[in-house]
Amino acid sequence: MIPDEIDRVLLRELQRDGRASYTALAEATGLSAPAVRQRVQRLRDEGVVQIVGVTDPMALGLPVMALIGVRVDSDVHEVADRISELSGVIYVVLTAGSFDLFAEVVCREPAELLAVLNDHVKRVPGVTRAEAFTYFGIHTHRFAWPGV
Repeated sequence: MIPDEIDRVLLRELQRDGRASYTALAEATGLSAPAVRQRVQRLRDEGVVQIVGVTDPMALGLPVMALIGVRVDSDVHEVADRISELSGVIYVVLTAGSFDLFAEVVCREPAELLAVLNDHVKRVPGVTRAEAFTYFGIHTHRFAWPGV
């Protein structure tokens, strides 16, 4: 599904404020609120957009964050599935380059990060190397994508 211009307006508005009412979205698009509701539901059903609450890990008592680069010598999908199940892992992406995948981890304290890395990630069958890139802070975090 390729979004048309009205879909793009809806997506821009939802990126700006995911709690926007159907009435407000209708005003932005020129459609009726029921028509907007249908379009937003279609975008959700087709996996184009998810409407979620975004949290700040630090405000939730999870001040230790890291990106873990993982090298794999077997099926990267199977390794990604296993790592995705680990406590503290909030996303996993398959990559190209010197690492086969990246996992983002949030933890309460450095010892917890060490446990995730050493006791769990490195012990997943197929993992040949795992390297943690600890965050000192989040500089930029965008939810509005260009071209939408």
